[in-house]
Amino acid sequence: MSAVGAVLAVLLALVYVLTGASTALANSSTLTQVSSFGSNPGNIQMYDYVPTSAGSNAPLVVALHGCTQQATDYYNDSGWPRYADEWGFDVVFPNQTSSNNSQDCFDWYTPSDDSRGAGEAESIIQMVDYMEAHYSINPKRIYVTGLSAGGGMTADLLADYPDVFASGSIDSGLPAQCATSQTQAYTCMDSTVSNTVAQWAALAENSDSGYTGPWPTVQIWQGTSDYTVSTANSTELMDQWTGVWGVSQTASSTESLTGGTTEKDYDNSAGQPVVETFAISGMGHGLAVNPGSGADQCGATGAYFLSYICSTYYAATFWGLNTSSTATASSTATASSTPTASSSPSASASATPTATATPTATASASASASSSGTYTTSCYTADNYTQTVDGRAYQSGGNTFADGSNDAMGLWNLYVTSSLEETSPGYYIVVATCP
Repeated sequence: MSAVGAVLAVLLALVYVLTGASTALANSSTLTQVSSFGSNPGNIQMYDYVPTSAGSNAPLVVALHGCTQQATDYYNDSGWPRYADEWGFDVVFPNQTSSNNSQDCFDWYTPSDDSRGAGEAESIIQMVDYMEAHYSINPKRIYVTGLSAGGGMTADLLADYPDVFASGSIDSGLPAQCATSQTQAYTCMDSTVSNTVAQWAALAENSDSGYTGPWPTVQIWQGTSDYTVSTANSTELMDQWTGVWGVSQTASSTESLTGGTTEKDYDNSAGQPVVETFAISGMGHGLAVNPGSGADQCGATGAYFLSYICSTYYAATFWGLNTSSTATASSTATASSTPTASSSPSASASATPTATATPTATASASASASSSGTYTTSCYTADNYTQTVDGRAYQSGGNTFADGSNDAMGLWNLYVTSSLEETSPGYYIVVATCP
């Protein structure tokens, strides 16, 4: 071989090594839809956010939106892009489609969609595989979080793929494998499910038969005034994951945080928190955010993004995303009534009224916090169906009630109109008319 031929051979070999079967992609710091990422048995969409600050061996977060939301809503309001920029990790935002569910809910309750290797759960894992194939991802630092139906799917994914996810954060969600049908889904959402700790743990452990650990660590977030997903689910999630870890259901420590939030940690034998719960006093159904420029502030308020505390910051620091490495807790384990048309794990369109036009709400002011810290009240006039969809009210027994105050609003339909004034974040009262 001539000298020129040898040089060409080396160059071709280098090109092959650099490109290979899976082409490395450049970081863009923009939310980008990925049209092809695998066989996609769940027929859902993939968006990724890969900041230029993310270097080699970067962590990866999968962030799942709630019902009536899109991936773009979670990107805009949850706060994850801010910390991805600051701390250099990648984010995948799966997106549900109306062809799967008319309310854009992830299917956390049907075995063909929420089991290992099946449906939507498998599609999400294919998104993770795509990121690992095209970017430099640390396979030991992959995390998942989600709100409401996305929270239910988060719990399922932690149980289905404990070999993939190191940890998860479940916001206003439900225990893994709580339901196997639409009817059971409403039971889980609306009331306490009479399972023992061992039974809850078995539902998670049996999702990946034969897996013995280590198990993912878990954060659990919920407002004490959540009338879309019963607050019993927070306790049931705690029972499930402390049971999986084989630790006590009595908290090792309790701490008061901003936004009326109470944190409880459940430690393993090494004194490491493996389960953390966060109860946010007075908060309704949604993801807790705290708009602002402070280190522990994030997000933007909107439907189901409620201004109390930046849950995203606490999840990110729990996972050590603000550092170059994170400690892994060692496992000591061996081996919860109201269907709504809100950002809940609502099962199907059969639980919602049918409208011939898209209902809209009229607001007399935008909810915001002034620079002095004084809350600016807002007032919204809309039919009761829209009030629930927009996260200002909930329905029970066919009647509608205001979030926070529980004021009665009348029948839950498109024809009864109510005016609600938001007197503090997430707290609404019925008024005669909006000013």
